[in-house]
Amino acid sequence: MIEALLNKMVKVGNLTVHLPGGSVKTAGDGSGPPVVMRITGKGLRRLVSNPSLGLGEAYMDGDLTLDQGTLWDLLEIVGKSGGRTPKRGSWLTRTRKAFKRSVQSINDRIASRRNVAHHYDVSNELYRRFLDTDMQYSCAYFARPDMTLEEAQVAKKAHIGAKLNITPGMKVLDIGSGWGGMALTLAADHGAKMTGVTLSTEQLALARERAEQAGLSDQVEFRLTDYRDLDETFDRIVSVGMLEHVGAPNFRTYFETVKKLLADDGSAVIHSIGRMSGPGATNAFTQKYIFPGGYIPGLSEIVKAVEEAGLWITDIEILRLHYAETCKHWRMRFLADPDIPAMFDARFRRMWEFYLCGAELGFRYGGHMVFQIQVAKKVGALPVTRDYMVDGERRLA
Repeated sequence: MIEALLNKMVKVGNLTVHLPGGSVKTAGDGSGPPVVMRITGKGLRRLVSNPSLGLGEAYMDGDLTLDQGTLWDLLEIVGKSGGRTPKRGSWLTRTRKAFKRSVQSINDRIASRRNVAHHYDVSNELYRRFLDTDMQYSCAYFARPDMTLEEAQVAKKAHIGAKLNITPGMKVLDIGSGWGGMALTLAADHGAKMTGVTLSTEQLALARERAEQAGLSDQVEFRLTDYRDLDETFDRIVSVGMLEHVGAPNFRTYFETVKKLLADDGSAVIHSIGRMSGPGATNAFTQKYIFPGGYIPGLSEIVKAVEEAGLWITDIEILRLHYAETCKHWRMRFLADPDIPAMFDARFRRMWEFYLCGAELGFRYGGHMVFQIQVAKKVGALPVTRDYMVDGERRLA
């Protein structure tokens, strides 16, 4: 059983597996640095019965250990071997499978608050350890390959800010405002009158504190509010890294709400992880331990929802390997931080290491990408060429 699984999952690389009872198996073509792992009987049963969940659980619980190489080295062998390559098949078949699994991500108001608390209310201090100084927990924009994480996150905010085409005094809504970095930047650099909404109490407290410290409390307001409960209009809407938490059954509601909240000449920029392969299902480990209720959409699902909501799509940009590089920075910072071992137990640290490695793997080898989609209510709401985006970004740089 394990031999068949190894032959299926490992085509390249140099992997040695020490099994319960003392037997040893090798897999791969012998290329690259050697990786040597040991697995217990419990870990082996998990791995064979459900590889996508069992590998992470075995590592998290200490049933899979590495004598040589790192977890990333092991997972990269799987990625390079095609173990995370998006599965093909008819669009209809993939849509049906995705819909069956999307019942986990219905995300009514109660479920949304619970799911957000599971991930974001762990500890602000955890996120401070591996994010950039502005605590941007979303894909950075590496305009140059030698950028630091801080530089790339500043570039991301400038990139999105230019697309928003804000003039001073505009009312701007940030759906899923996190720790406040985007809202504070749009207020300071563009003169926007910002409203940020989040469902995380930890994020809300820190965002308000940061606004006070920056002297922007009269220009930026943060609320503990579900975006669906807002009843006012805004000139611009921005949403970064929040659509992944909406859930497939709610995509149309999401964009209908965006339309309702936009002024007649308003526009919105939505930044989200997506799949190049169309509708799919959330990775089992991520769904169970990291982002309950989360769902990464295919761009086709989002375009359909935008069309049904009656909005214009005015621009789409695909960012491919930017998030892979972002996750690499996060992973390296997480592993290098000297205080995390004292803050969290070994099981929690292994769980997060597996999550960060797996996220990077998805963007390097698994068909994940990021899309930025701009929508508007009216056909003439924005300039008819993209020059204003380029010019705005240069001014900010």
